[in-house]
Amino acid sequence: MLFFSGCATVGRDFPAYQVPRIKIGETTQTDIRSMFGPPWRVGVEDGTKTWTYGKYRYGLFAETSTQDLVVRFNDDGIVTSYTYNTTEPSR
Repeated sequence: MLFFSGCATVGRDFPAYQVPRIKIGETTQTDIRSMFGPPWRVGVEDGTKTWTYGKYRYGLFAETSTQDLVVRFNDDGIVTSYTYNTTEPSR
């Protein structure tokens, strides 16, 4: 007999409880790396450097679960904005 779980996970866990510590105009790239570790993905959005932290679980017979943090930095490496979204229940 052959069974398929039908699940896939992309990205990696990050400490979401740290998100409220991010201060726009104050927190640096070094601070972010200290809080969350290396970013899962680095990119540029409208000319702004972005770091993405995320874990995305997809299941054929299970609920999809996502957790996503995108942090944007100015040229000096200071946070200019961030977005955090999750489908996971609050704890």
